[in-house]
Amino acid sequence: MSLSIGIVGLPNVGKSTLFNALTEKAVPAENFPFCTIDPAVGVVAVPDPRLERLSALSHSRKTIPAAVEFVDIAGLVKGASTGEGLGNKFLANIRETDAIAEVVRLFDDTHITHVHGAVDPLSDIEVINLELILADLETVSKRLASVERDAKRGDHAALIERTLLTRAEQLLSAGQLIRSSGIEEGLSPEETRILKGLNLLTLKPILYVLNKKADGYNFDEQSDERWHALKRFFDERNAAYVCVNAGVEGELRDLAAEDREMFRREYGVLDDGINDLIRAGYAMLGLITYFTTGEDETRAWTIRAGWTAPEAGTAIHTDFRDKFIRAEVVPSDVLLSEGSYAAVREKGLLRTEGKEYVVQDGDVIEFRI
Repeated sequence: MSLSIGIVGLPNVGKSTLFNALTEKAVPAENFPFCTIDPAVGVVAVPDPRLERLSALSHSRKTIPAAVEFVDIAGLVKGASTGEGLGNKFLANIRETDAIAEVVRLFDDTHITHVHGAVDPLSDIEVINLELILADLETVSKRLASVERDAKRGDHAALIERTLLTRAEQLLSAGQLIRSSGIEEGLSPEETRILKGLNLLTLKPILYVLNKKADGYNFDEQSDERWHALKRFFDERNAAYVCVNAGVEGELRDLAAEDREMFRREYGVLDDGINDLIRAGYAMLGLITYFTTGEDETRAWTIRAGWTAPEAGTAIHTDFRDKFIRAEVVPSDVLLSEGSYAAVREKGLLRTEGKEYVVQDGDVIEFRI
């Protein structure tokens, strides 16, 4: 399953530095706008301690993690929705992703320029979100104009679409993101199909990534009013956010694990914000993990939350859906605590599940086809 998260933000907020730390794939990160013109794509392993423990239990020759794709996208400026800067390219690239990670600076540093002269993370978010809203407003308005003729003739499908588009246009005109507007609640399957077919930018889930700096003036640590305003924004919208230190993570990415911990203590950055970001992005996409394990390999498989066992089997091979007979399932924590499949079987903890079983995050599964 290939799903991607676009890393967006104003110029010079640390997007490319964050991408380097995430993927260990070098992209330009000079201190000037628009240095990243073409999006860079990196596939990132999802940190999961269960995977390594299952691999050790099975003495697996290979260990294959779940993964999520991150896309580094050129910096946005005011007016992107009307083509300012690299606006058209920015909007086209973000439209191809499944979710958005908005990076904003959470620190002051006179040596790192800000495109608007002063650092204000809430203002940065408002600039980005407004450009997404304006781009969607243009999309919706054009589509509304195109269905108007059929709606006036009384075409049933066009009438349904016109009503939905009119509501969306009103919400966007009021400055609301479609995803957080509540418009999706109570929609019919037909209306849901129409809304998703528009591929609106503001319908994508958003994770806010707050970039801090070691030994810097970080707004949250200083109880700065800019932090309080930002926190109110998140709380009022129930918005998801993570804190990272892209600069430190970028410097540590080539070090051995034991050296990283030593340098973390020196920097005073003990939490791995990068792992938090990857996990949060994975969850934001509505993804969960199940495992297969044996001597050949232990692998984490990515599926949508809510998938049944036959659907989950398609992650391995599409034939698993039609040829599915049953699945033998044990939660990974149970298997790890018991220490072996033999012990799990002996205690009757290995369940046999049929086609209706909804796979849970952390299940270890053997499919029978």
